Amino acid sequence: MIVFVKNEEAGKVKTRLANTVGDDKALEIYRKLLGYTFDQVNSLEVTKEVWYSRFIEQEDVWSEGDFKKHVQEGVNLGERMSGAFRKSFEEEGVEKAVIIGSDCAELTTVILEEAFSRLDKNDIVIGPAEDGGYYLIGMSRFFPELFKDIAWSTESVLEKTIQKATQMGASHFLLKELNDVDEIGDWKRVEDKLH
Repeated sequence: MIVFVKNEEAGKVKTRLANTVGDDKALEIYRKLLGYTFDQVNSLEVTKEVWYSRFIEQEDVWSEGDFKKHVQEGVNLGERMSGAFRKSFEEEGVEKAVIIGSDCAELTTVILEEAFSRLDKNDIVIGPAEDGGYYLIGMSRFFPELFKDIAWSTESVLEKTIQKATQMGASHFLLKELNDVDEIGDWKRVEDKLH
């Protein structure tokens, strides 16, 4: 289980949300999302990793669980995800790997467990996001092609990813569609869940 996070720095997290609520409030919201994500992932009985955007934080919410800590590498999201998957599949005994971000307050432990179980019969599992991207992607072996030539942070990410999977002859399963917290409206929908 790979969790991608941004380092907790005002002005560098939830920048679209910060346009409405300001940098400090956006950081506060992001910390709540991190705590929520930690709670959903921590009870999973799998190897867990957290991958930071810039540097490894020594004392943070992830230190409370059994998380291996890494730093993302690559110029775009695709390269960073591809690198994390590659490293995971190089570990001995790893048969499946799942990546999530840390901005989906609708994601649950049950959905994460389903993602892993769907990989028993599918090459790829994807959790579609309402904005045309995805909140989760998992695979039963490494498919680096899935992350090449994608215009990240656009509404065509999911569509292009499915096209690539089909072209490769890889079977895929789509989980329930969820919404990421990017704008103030997204936050209002889930604010009551996150204390």
